[in-house]
Amino acid sequence: MHLERLTLILEIVGQKGEATVGDICEHSDLPKASAYRLVQDLVGVGLLEPMARGRFSLGVRLKRMTHSDQSDEALIEQVAPALRQAASRLGAAFFLSRLRGRAVEIIHVETPDTGVSFLHPGLGKRPLHACSCSKAVAAFTPSLLDFDRLDGRLRAYTEFTLTRVEDLEADLAAIRERGYAECVEEIERGMASVAAPLSEIGPGATMSIGATGSVRVFTPAFRKKLGPQLTQIARDISGAGRFPPEHGDPPECTHPESGKETVGS
Repeated sequence: MHLERLTLILEIVGQKGEATVGDICEHSDLPKASAYRLVQDLVGVGLLEPMARGRFSLGVRLKRMTHSDQSDEALIEQVAPALRQAASRLGAAFFLSRLRGRAVEIIHVETPDTGVSFLHPGLGKRPLHACSCSKAVAAFTPSLLDFDRLDGRLRAYTEFTLTRVEDLEADLAAIRERGYAECVEEIERGMASVAAPLSEIGPGATMSIGATGSVRVFTPAFRKKLGPQLTQIARDISGAGRFPPEHGDPPECTHPESGKETVGS
């Protein structure tokens, strides 16, 4: 348990680039006193480094061991070009999400630059049972959800939210089968989204990309077409478990009825 807490802190700080003790508490189950004590332990052995204004970053010792950068900034730099191309093609907002601590957050959004109307999903944490970006991660991260503790605790955001554990388990199984997740008015009326993990195993399983739009445009037929294309974009980005700096053009996707590559709000 002690090692798990230390590892969780390092993951949170590494992803955010810099984090305060308050940030760590927000993304974990740690009380402030415990988080502060563990942070000081990590500073003491050179795995964390104190910065200005009560913030901490990964220490030089840890950076020497890993020789890698999985911060939000580095991840966005590598993934954003592919999302930007997809957003321009579709006229929809495309987003990047990642697991931070015990929650999934949308950390970056690319929007069309063509002047069309679109729906912006916003940034921040999403419920694990009621958003495509979260469910895409939860489906391929078995240890993330404790179903025994979730019974009777799944919040209903709309009448379409999955609030029964057995329904959520069935949905996650379906996601693993088809490779992508859907959210249709589960967290907000009138909105739908589709998301896929960057990979089904490894670090990519804790990250997802997706697109969102109105249910008027994100029809069942459109989502069925978009889902496999999103999984292909995710595979292109992940590069068989890596995150290369160059990406190919994402597959084209058109509205199945109108043939237009625009999304209305």
